Amino acid sequence: MSAHGNRRVGAVRPSHLMFTAGIGALVDLPNFSVLVRGLDSWSHTGLTDYDIDEPRLRTAVNRSLQRYGSRQIEQLRAAPWLEGADTDPKGWAAQGVGVPVTPFPQWLRCSACNVLAAVDSGEFAFVNPNPRTPHEAKFVHDCKLGKPLAVAARFTLVCTAGHLDEFPYTAYVHHGQTCTEAPRPKLRMKDHGGNQAANVTIECVACPGKRNIREAMGERGRDNLPQCRGRHPHMGTYDPGGCAEQAVLMVAGASNQWFPLTLSALALPTGSGGDIDRLLEDHWPDLELLQDRAQFDFMAKMPKFGFLKEFDGDAVLAAIAARKSGAEGEAPTAPDVQAGLFGPEWEALSGPVPQPSDDFALRQVPVPPVLDELFADIRQVERLREARALIGFTRLDAPDPESPEIGRRVELSRTPQTWVPASEVRGEGVFLRVRDDLMADWVARMEQSPQMQAHREAFGRFRTNRKSDRMTSAFDPYQGWPGARYIALHTLSHLLIRSIALECGYSSASLAERIYAGDEQHARTGILIYTAVPDSEGTLGGLVSLAEQREFDRIVRRTLADAAHCSADPLCSERLPHKDSDSLHGAACHVCLFVSETTCERGNRFLDRRFLVPLSGDKGQVLTPAGLLP
Repeated sequence: MSAHGNRRVGAVRPSHLMFTAGIGALVDLPNFSVLVRGLDSWSHTGLTDYDIDEPRLRTAVNRSLQRYGSRQIEQLRAAPWLEGADTDPKGWAAQGVGVPVTPFPQWLRCSACNVLAAVDSGEFAFVNPNPRTPHEAKFVHDCKLGKPLAVAARFTLVCTAGHLDEFPYTAYVHHGQTCTEAPRPKLRMKDHGGNQAANVTIECVACPGKRNIREAMGERGRDNLPQCRGRHPHMGTYDPGGCAEQAVLMVAGASNQWFPLTLSALALPTGSGGDIDRLLEDHWPDLELLQDRAQFDFMAKMPKFGFLKEFDGDAVLAAIAARKSGAEGEAPTAPDVQAGLFGPEWEALSGPVPQPSDDFALRQVPVPPVLDELFADIRQVERLREARALIGFTRLDAPDPESPEIGRRVELSRTPQTWVPASEVRGEGVFLRVRDDLMADWVARMEQSPQMQAHREAFGRFRTNRKSDRMTSAFDPYQGWPGARYIALHTLSHLLIRSIALECGYSSASLAERIYAGDEQHARTGILIYTAVPDSEGTLGGLVSLAEQREFDRIVRRTLADAAHCSADPLCSERLPHKDSDSLHGAACHVCLFVSETTCERGNRFLDRRFLVPLSGDKGQVLTPAGLLP
C-alpha cells in the first residue's frame, strides 16, 4: 500500500480489504491513518493472475448492481500485488504496485507543540527512510522542540448518504466566519483529557478564537455543524447536487464509519442439464443477445455452446426475457441476490456426487445407524473454493439481511468500471442434510406454537424498531422472516461448530456456515460447515476427517448432550423473546450457542436450544428424534 509519493506504508490481507477496511474505509497505521482510494486509482498494469474466475459470482454482482448492459462487470480482480515486494522493497516488484491510499484525516496535530494544520500546509514532512520497515512511515513537525511526531486529528464528518469529510476546524473555531487577522490562520489543538467525553479545545493563534469540540457532539451539537458537502474522498468527488443530509461528528476510528457490501459464492462443478438459472448465471454475457428460437438453435449447433441442446429453447428464451425485464426495475437487495446463489450450491451439495475437480470434491459417507433418524445425508467436502466480491459500502447504517432498506450503497469508483475487487479462499467442509420428513413434521407442529410465535413477533418488533425514516416504500415488519426451519438448522449448526472446533484443530473463528433452509416453495434442510481462511490452515483435513462414521456419531451425541445444559441456566434455558424485547434469540448465549461474528452468517440471531433438546421437560417441541436425546 502506498500513501505518499507511491511509498509503501503498510500491508493488509486480501480479506481485510473485503470485510474490515476496504475502499472508502480508514486503515489505522502505527503513526497515522490512510483512506483506501477508489477503483479509478487502482492499477493492474504489468500484473498477471489477478483475475478470479467465478461466473456465478460475476453474474450475481451484475444483478445486484443491475448492470446487464454493455458496461457490465466483466472481471473479479484480486488486489494488485507482486511476489518480491516484501523481500526486496527497493526492487521492481515494489515500485508502485499495491493498493493506493491517501492520508486521511488530512489534518495533523504536532504531538509536542499542538500545532493543527492540513497535511499540504507545509507544516509537516513525510519520513520513511527505510523501505524495509514501512510501519515506521510517519509525519513529523519541524518545530522548536525538535522533530516530534505529527498525529492525525481524529475528528471527521459523516452522513447517512455515505459521505465522509474533514472536520472544518478553521470555520468551526470562528463560528462559521473567517478569521479577521489572517486568511489561513494557524490553529492549535489541546486535549485536556477527562473520562466523560472528548475535551479538546481548538484555538486560533492569530485571533482570540477558541472553541471546544464538545459543542459539536450529540444531538445539540449537530446544529453547530455545517450541512454535508457531499464529499467522497475515496473518489475525489463531491456530489454535484449537494447533499440534503445533516453531517454527524465522528471519531475516525469509529466502527460504524464503514460497512462492506459483499457477495460470496462457492465454485461448483460444471453441471449438465435442467438448471436454467445456473445456465444464465454462467453464460449471461453470451445468452443475453438471444432474441428468438432461431438464434437459440443456431447457437446450440456451435461446438462452444453444445451444452444448450440439453435445455428447452423456449424456456431459456423466457428466462432471458424475464431477467432483462427485471433489469429495468429496481435492483434487488444484496441479501436477495445472495439467497439466489444458494440454490445451485444446494443442488450440487445434495444431488448426485460429481466428478472431483481442483475447486470442488465431494464424497458420500455412510450415515451412522443411530443418526439416520436425524440425517438423510452426510458428505465430506474435501475441496472447495469460495470467491467473495465487494460491490459497495455504507456508512452509519449497517447493511442487514433483516432490514435491507437501511443503508445507502456508495459506489466504489468515480467512473463506471468493468471489474470489482474480489478475493478467494480454499478450504474443506462437512455437508449435512436433515431428513425432509422429520423437518416437515416438526415445522407443522411448531409453526403456530407459542414459542415460535414469540420469535416471530420479536422479529416484527426488531424490524419496526430499526425502520428507517428514509424509507419510501411500504413497510412490512415480517418481511424476511426466516421461519422455523431456519431457526432449527441454524441452532444445530452452531452446536456442531462449537463441538467441532474442539476436535478438528481449527479455531472456531476459522470456521464458517452456510444454512440452506430455502422457503415455502423450495424447502431445503442443509448445513455446510467449512473452513474459510486464506492460509494453509483451511486445507489441513482435520474438519473432513470428523465426518467419518465413528467420529461423527460421537460428536453429535456429545453435542446434543452439551446442548441440554448451560452454565447460565436457568436464565438461559428460560429465555424467550417477550413483549418489550426485540432480541432475535431464545435459549442461547455466549456460553452455549454464540460463535464469533466471522463464523455466523446472521450475527448470532435466530438461535434457540429448546427446539433441539427439551429444556422444560417437553420433548414434543424438539426436532431431535427421541433416540438421540440425552
